[in-house]
Amino acid sequence: MYRRNLLGASLAAMGGLALSSACSGASAFGGTASSPATSPLDVPSLPASTLPSGSCDCHVHIFDAERYPFAAGRSYTPGRAVVSDLLGFEGRLGIERVVVVQPSVYGTDNSALLAALKELGTYRARGVAVIDPQVITDSELRSLNDHGVRGVRLNLEVKGQRDHTVALAQLKHAAQTVAPLGWSIQIYADVDVVAAMAPTIATLPVSVILDHFAGVRVARQPEQQDAFDTVLQLVKDGNVYVKLSAPYRASAQGPDFADIAPFAQQLISARPDRMLWASDWPHTGSASHRDGDLTRVEPFRKEDAGRALNNVLSWAETNSVRQQILVDNPARLYGFAAQAS
Repeated sequence: MYRRNLLGASLAAMGGLALSSACSGASAFGGTASSPATSPLDVPSLPASTLPSGSCDCHVHIFDAERYPFAAGRSYTPGRAVVSDLLGFEGRLGIERVVVVQPSVYGTDNSALLAALKELGTYRARGVAVIDPQVITDSELRSLNDHGVRGVRLNLEVKGQRDHTVALAQLKHAAQTVAPLGWSIQIYADVDVVAAMAPTIATLPVSVILDHFAGVRVARQPEQQDAFDTVLQLVKDGNVYVKLSAPYRASAQGPDFADIAPFAQQLISARPDRMLWASDWPHTGSASHRDGDLTRVEPFRKEDAGRALNNVLSWAETNSVRQQILVDNPARLYGFAAQAS
């Protein structure tokens, strides 16, 4: 039986750091849970069971406008969420590894991302950058790789990009650029947009990661059912990973988002070796609610990532599948050291 989350294990593979009890708010990150004065988003429910050693949160963001100004052309202005906040959040969950994803507000300036990777250390952190394939140089790509970047992101959702021709051109160009490095491409788009690109995705020389339940929108079912079936087949074919993340972006039925469960279970059943878990911390808002006022700081959602994680643990059903989703799959995809199951 999956044990209660009371004590962690020592982390010999992570430089001898030790994982303290998740209940005490400490982990291999060396941080503690945020103070009571912080937003509830930093105090998630504890996992119902002990997480496997080497568990990874595959999608978090850093926002630090004081040190790294946001891009002028952004679509919103988020609050502050820095590495020390992340340490407390992941420490409470008992997560040992993270993948820091470049948010849209920084455009192609990956300075904040690289600083976070340096602070976290590449033994426990990887990065996903945003680049302009037409102007980035080979030396810049190598530098990103040396800092722990292992992929690039195409954020078609925030950009409102639904022109499949344009999206496909961006995808192909990105694949040509990052394939020599062995990186992956992460796509945030509605499931119908992904389905339209499926024939091309299936033939790319790189792995593709689909954000947030592959872009499913439960409210748009059944009209998206054919698109989901197409993406499900794409997953079965093996070139695509899916993040079981941010259920609030797929469903409006919080706090447990039960209506997303059938989609998640189909995805896990199809290819448990292609599933990832991610918190989407610190839970930014939705593009549909933004009015273009960049002087207004958009509050983070008060979402319980621990509760969402427990749903994934329940859907996974067995320890071996949980090990795949939380440890083995992200280790293989992002190049972390292997962990014993």
